[in-house]
Amino acid sequence: MRIAIIGYGKMGKLVESLATREGWDVGPRLDLADNREGSGITLSSMSGVDVAVDFSQPDAVMANIQAGARAGVHMVVGTTGWGAHLDRARQLVLDSGIGLVHGSNFSVGMNLFFEIAAEAARIVGKVPQYDAFLSEAHHRAKKDAPSGTALNLLELVRPHLPGREPGIAVTRAGHIPGIHVLGFDSEADTITLQHSARNRQGLAEGAILAARWIAGRQGFYDFRAVFREIMGF
Repeated sequence: MRIAIIGYGKMGKLVESLATREGWDVGPRLDLADNREGSGITLSSMSGVDVAVDFSQPDAVMANIQAGARAGVHMVVGTTGWGAHLDRARQLVLDSGIGLVHGSNFSVGMNLFFEIAAEAARIVGKVPQYDAFLSEAHHRAKKDAPSGTALNLLELVRPHLPGREPGIAVTRAGHIPGIHVLGFDSEADTITLQHSARNRQGLAEGAILAARWIAGRQGFYDFRAVFREIMGF
């Protein structure tokens, strides 16, 4: 298989490293300078590419998807912070016949945490004396706040906590890779679940899983649903 990298920063280079280790061909590698407004994503540049993986910037995603749709290349979009455009992106993908996987977090561990959090909220939600809380912390350069992952967690627990919807506490400081906490507090005690990323490797592993899955498929998919199918949940 051949994978193209859109956004050749830390995440793009890590995806490249893992893909190469798995025996994939990699290229082209497109960064801001050679892909302004999606200009680097063309029929010619994507010739022979099975999947393009996008870890660029939120304000570049829609132009990249438009160009990918025109070029007929399947895509995995790991960039976050562009959720307001999901409906438009879905229509572009469906009209063009490509396949695209997007997600608030491609980390394998975080997607396991999503499953655990939803089940915990279902159980604790039956006990009225517990209030839920959410918090997330990331490095100071992260642009979206709250994170897409925290918002996804909120959507997962909300149905199980009628009248007790938690707020989200946000921290942006230093070089924190990512910490997400779901807690339940009562007068008697506190129950806490936490996912702490040590680095970005889990994100890259999830992106490779998604790339392998979407190659040859059509449609618009959330990575959580893809992950659940792959893992047999």
